[in-house]
Amino acid sequence: MKKTKIFKSGNSLAVRIPKGYHINAEEVYITKYDNKLVIFPEKEKWDVLFEILEELDEMERKDFLKNRNQPEPQERELF
Repeated sequence: MKKTKIFKSGNSLAVRIPKGYHINAEEVYITKYDNKLVIFPEKEKWDVLFEILEELDEMERKDFLKNRNQPEPQERELF
């Protein structure tokens, strides 16, 4: 992950895309997932979107219970 700049271009905001993130496309799609912006090429819009959403979901699941205070499992009688 790299840090980049957001700047004003007319009445819109623009994002400077770093050299290592070159995309072979003249147009891209952009979507907002929670508080994250996701940019992907038009030709692969659904495949790329689902892959990205899956990766984001996995990252959130890894950290979700990280600092949770979990009690020890209880032993119970079987029926």
